[in-house]
Amino acid sequence: MSKITSQLLNTIVSDIKEEAKALEGKTILISGGSGFIGSYINAVLYLLNKKVFKNKCKVISIDNYITGSKKNFLLDIKDKNFQFQDGDIRLPVITTDKVDYIIHAAGLASPFYYKKYPLETIESAILGAKNLLELARITKPVSFLFFSSSEIYGDPDPKFVPTPETYAGHVSSVGPRACYDESKRLAETLCITYHQIYNIPVKIVRPFNIYGPGMKHIDYRVIPTFIYNGLKGKNLPVHDKGVQTRTFCYITDAIVAILKVLISGKTGEVYNIGNDKPEIGMFELAQTIVDMLNNGSKPRRKNYPLNYPAGEPQRRCPDLTKIIKQLNYEPKVDLKTGLKQTIKWFKQNYHL
Repeated sequence: MSKITSQLLNTIVSDIKEEAKALEGKTILISGGSGFIGSYINAVLYLLNKKVFKNKCKVISIDNYITGSKKNFLLDIKDKNFQFQDGDIRLPVITTDKVDYIIHAAGLASPFYYKKYPLETIESAILGAKNLLELARITKPVSFLFFSSSEIYGDPDPKFVPTPETYAGHVSSVGPRACYDESKRLAETLCITYHQIYNIPVKIVRPFNIYGPGMKHIDYRVIPTFIYNGLKGKNLPVHDKGVQTRTFCYITDAIVAILKVLISGKTGEVYNIGNDKPEIGMFELAQTIVDMLNNGSKPRRKNYPLNYPAGEPQRRCPDLTKIIKQLNYEPKVDLKTGLKQTIKWFKQNYHL
């Protein structure tokens, strides 16, 4: 593990350790545990066991490694309290353990990959949720967390930017992004239905553009693509005119928010996860990164590639009022600070 990711994990543990005591001695099952966010959750739980918990928590991490990695930047964990299972969440989950917390984080969040694997995207969200909700019916966990997405809002009406959890969405059920958007929407419905019928303690998070050290250079989302190309001295590929805007949430802030919802969020509720500022255009983001690199790379506008799904939302910015008021969450890391750390990690880990 690099010094950078070690520091990030310690920051997360410091910020969440009091609330995290609810997890002490408990068993946590996480799907997608070897993905970008799942790896951080596992690593934070491992560090909590080492530094905070007297009675260790146990973790069951399931992944089919379609985009996750068995050997990745964080998960060099050899500990009897951690089970890493090569399994497919689209199949029923069988365990003899009494599971106290369930996190359904499996999915294909990158547009490149959900276009490449549309059926797997749909099934991991819906069948995965169904299988874990059925497990929850049996094991009666304290909390069940479903990872939805800000993509369920589609291309929001400008009157609803920043976008609150109450916004119903502007999404096509047959569009080029529907396999991801609509499967997340239906999985949310499934979760809420299980909560209403079986009293499953469901909480839902909708992450907005999480980034940071540990993202793969072949992730094909905007920040790793810009940084990797720039560090190689290539121009940064800005799709279309580059006026589409996003806000970006650094991984430390995101993990703290996610764990707050898991532990303290209200059942049957949905929470936006992200940073609400700055809302930045993609050409401006590219220019910000090349200014940091200062190596001659430039932002260059180009047409959308064929392997990237059309219908990209023009704006994406969360209204964080709910999570701020209910769970005392506030993003701490500004965009330039997060980008600097991510660039530094890319340099070290990809030898650029």
